[in-house]
Amino acid sequence: MAYQGKKLINDPDEVVTEFIEGLVETYPGLQYLDGFPQIKVVLRADVSIDTYNKVAVISGGGSGHEPAQTGFVGEGMLTAAISGDVFTSPPATSILAAIRAVTGPKGCLLIVTNYTGDRLNFGLAAEQAKSEGYKVETVIVGDDCALPPPRGIAGRRGLAGTILVHKVAGAAAEAGLSLADVAAEAKHASEMVGTMGVALSVCTLPGQVTSDRLGPGLMELGLGIHGEPGAAVVDLQPVDIVVSHVLRQILSPETQYVPIRRGSRVVLMINGLGGTPMMELMIATRKAVPELQLEHGLAVERVYTGSFMTSLDMAGFSISIMRADEAILQRLDAPTKAPYWPVGVEGNRPPAKIPVPLPPSCSTRNDEILSQPHKLTEQGCVLEAAIEAAAKEIINLKDQLNEWDSKVGDGDCGTTMYRGAVAVLEDVKKRYPMNDAAETVNEIGTSIRRVMGGTSGILYDIFCKAAYASLKRSSIITAKQWSDALEASIAAVSKYGGADAGYRTMLDALIPASAVLKERLDAGDDPLTAFHLSSEAALIGAESTKHMQAQAGRSTYVAVDLLALVPDPGAMAVAAWYKAAFLAVKSKLQPSES
Repeated sequence: MAYQGKKLINDPDEVVTEFIEGLVETYPGLQYLDGFPQIKVVLRADVSIDTYNKVAVISGGGSGHEPAQTGFVGEGMLTAAISGDVFTSPPATSILAAIRAVTGPKGCLLIVTNYTGDRLNFGLAAEQAKSEGYKVETVIVGDDCALPPPRGIAGRRGLAGTILVHKVAGAAAEAGLSLADVAAEAKHASEMVGTMGVALSVCTLPGQVTSDRLGPGLMELGLGIHGEPGAAVVDLQPVDIVVSHVLRQILSPETQYVPIRRGSRVVLMINGLGGTPMMELMIATRKAVPELQLEHGLAVERVYTGSFMTSLDMAGFSISIMRADEAILQRLDAPTKAPYWPVGVEGNRPPAKIPVPLPPSCSTRNDEILSQPHKLTEQGCVLEAAIEAAAKEIINLKDQLNEWDSKVGDGDCGTTMYRGAVAVLEDVKKRYPMNDAAETVNEIGTSIRRVMGGTSGILYDIFCKAAYASLKRSSIITAKQWSDALEASIAAVSKYGGADAGYRTMLDALIPASAVLKERLDAGDDPLTAFHLSSEAALIGAESTKHMQAQAGRSTYVAVDLLALVPDPGAMAVAAWYKAAFLAVKSKLQPSES
């Protein structure tokens, strides 16, 4: 049964103007045009068209989605935002007033969410401004991934991914780029992002009754931010199941709404729709990040959780995923004074958890796991030597790896691997429990992931986690267990990374190494001989990548004739550390022959 909604308001017809008055009282860097109630425009207080020499970035739309768009006005983001009445596009006269108020000689970019009223009113204002001599460009954002590809001219709805586009455009403008370049970056960003929402309730407009369309125990997938119907009404599910469904929908290869594939770097936004507690949003984030990493093979570079584009008091959330390169990350990390852009998100991600501090006198399993034993067993000494040798070999190979990668990738393979190797050497004496092979391999993965960004860091972490899971099943570690662990690691990297033999990746060194190691051990060879032949197979496999067409990673964009000039850097890195580990083991077990 519908009932009168309860709101902390005065007159329902004045909620927008009173909101704006409260907003500018809270944030001194904002002001509004004195045109109430027809003209509702919030703008930067530090911008004067007489002196402003940068592109103005302007957006807006119906109210009820706060903090969007007014909360993102500030240096480094929007220059002005126009508010319509609740869920109603602002009139062209208001938009034109905003253009006149903040647009200087470099022109302005209008960022418009893809709704008919917004497109028409912003379009009319743009044409009028151009006739008055202003330079104006427009970017339409339609990031909705909930519904099947639309027919006709309506297109996809503009949702919370628009906020990321605002940030990219605002940072580009603040950097002094031309109007054409700012528009190009905004358009590119809009094509990289996809969003889907889930609602537990519809919203209540000021002064109106609350709808009972979504009854107890029901939720709606793809509900619009104005309460318009979504893709389906279903029974309420645990949030982990909901998040998994939404991620699959956004990343669906059938619809191809976003150009995101395994190995891509992405930005994640979990957006509350107005009536969702932060606790519930964080629970959704806790599921989404590892799901993107492990199930979809993506490198999650930034995570934004909060309420950015709401629907009044709607309970629910949306998830936005944006493909990110260094240029986009630089724009997202650029400073801004917009009051509702989250702070403290930029930069590399440290480990998600650290051990609980305990008094030095307390001896627990955690102490053993995260510290070097006082006395190493023979196997512990051999393992330590192998790890140190492998890391040092990668450090020595840094420049060569970068040189190879400059021809077939982005030129940083050596630098990335170097960071991981240095972290391993720093942690090997103080963190790794060498007498426990499984736990040591697990901690190597943690060290690497802490400092190695992008796909390679994730893949090596997955490699170590799979090896750990295999090794911990045995109380005594023999060559057979190491062979099984290597095989399990390769399977995990292939599963989550999507590559296989012949794809021109690190697997082209690992797979032959594993095959030979298993074959020679099964044939009865002594472990050291098997390891030796395995290391030779790794090098042969790595060098054979010269003759392969890349099917994974950045090399897929490189011409075949260029690929033939150099081997895959990732595969060569594997062959190098693998051989170094063998030589160290040999030196320990057969010192007189070294």
